[in-house]
Amino acid sequence: MFKKIVAIEPTKLLPEWNEKLRVYGEECVFYDDIPSHDKEIISRIGDADCVLLSYTSGINSNVMKSCPNIKYIGMCCSLYAPENANVDILWAQAHSITVTGVRDYGDDGVREYVVSELVRLLHNRPEALELTDLNIGILGLGTLGTLIAKTLRFFGANIYYYSRTRKEDVEQDLSIHYLPLANILPQVDILITCLNKNVVLLGEDEFRLFGNDKILMNVSISPSHEIPALKNWLSYSGNLALSDTPAGIGEEISDLKNVICGNRSAGLTSLAKVRLAQKVIRNIESYLS
Repeated sequence: MFKKIVAIEPTKLLPEWNEKLRVYGEECVFYDDIPSHDKEIISRIGDADCVLLSYTSGINSNVMKSCPNIKYIGMCCSLYAPENANVDILWAQAHSITVTGVRDYGDDGVREYVVSELVRLLHNRPEALELTDLNIGILGLGTLGTLIAKTLRFFGANIYYYSRTRKEDVEQDLSIHYLPLANILPQVDILITCLNKNVVLLGEDEFRLFGNDKILMNVSISPSHEIPALKNWLSYSGNLALSDTPAGIGEEISDLKNVICGNRSAGLTSLAKVRLAQKVIRNIESYLS
């Protein structure tokens, strides 16, 4: 059991799961707002040995140096690689602090968001379009990208993808096609980006290759594009950009007339929160055992 568990910000867990976390700490503190700076994060952590956070705050080496009792940091959000994390994992590992994260808890909600938004857009055009035979590109073929590719193939779309590593087994299973980034952009009518946090692939040159009268949809939790470059591309009336949250498109351009932007993560459904909580608790139990 931990001496003290502190969630420095809302963890996106349902209240009943926060209560279940209490059995793992002699003292538990759950903050319901996001800290604005490192000094506030340090103050909230104090002498805690277990720290929980979501993706909206960060814990860097300075925070960890200032809170020497930390033994465990539980990320209540996706963790794919140290370089994309909002915790300085390499510093933590070098100083015997365990950091855990979760994966694959909100993908089904995002898949439904992609299909529902595209169908709504395509069927509301003066000449309605089907997903069948549309050329759709996917940037990033991880778990989510693969799930989206599989779903859109079910509807008969032609799927092209670009990923850091080529997935030939997925290509064969789903009958999709790999193309280098410079080749995929002019080939597709719709581009869906499913990249890790803070990975940016689209700048002025890429939008120029992508061309006009097209749709960009970002389902990453941070922009997959340079925001000024996207804003310039959106100055052409036939172009359209979609994201489930302002954070995914860029707060400053989320209200442009040819941007369709939601106000909550498509992956944070009630079922996703249950899966998230189960994995967070499983990580804690594994550490304590």
